[in-house]
Amino acid sequence: MLINWHAPRHIYLVCGKTDLRKGIDGLAIVIAENYGLELYDDSLFLFCGFRNDRFKGLYWDGEGFILLYKRYENGHLKWPRTSSEACLLKRRELANLLKGLNPFPTPNVHKAKPGNLY
Repeated sequence: MLINWHAPRHIYLVCGKTDLRKGIDGLAIVIAENYGLELYDDSLFLFCGFRNDRFKGLYWDGEGFILLYKRYENGHLKWPRTSSEACLLKRRELANLLKGLNPFPTPNVHKAKPGNLY
């Protein structure tokens, strides 16, 4: 079965580093024990490991869990590393992530040099 990325009602990005050697059961335990989120509530959970070029997804399709794995040949993800929470993603942010872009882009603001004010 192919995943329609627009189908899940909730898309959670698990911040920080997750051991991607874990399979379906291990990732389900991470969600249930650490975040208290409902696994069967039409939700897609995304996890990133120690390397920034790959991530895993866990999705309940109504019949069973689907384990997704994506690896980028060129490029690195800018995954939130400092927090131990699960962030709710918007569809646009998920689309950016799947393209290999930063899901939470920050604008580049350059500081003005003191001599260049006028």
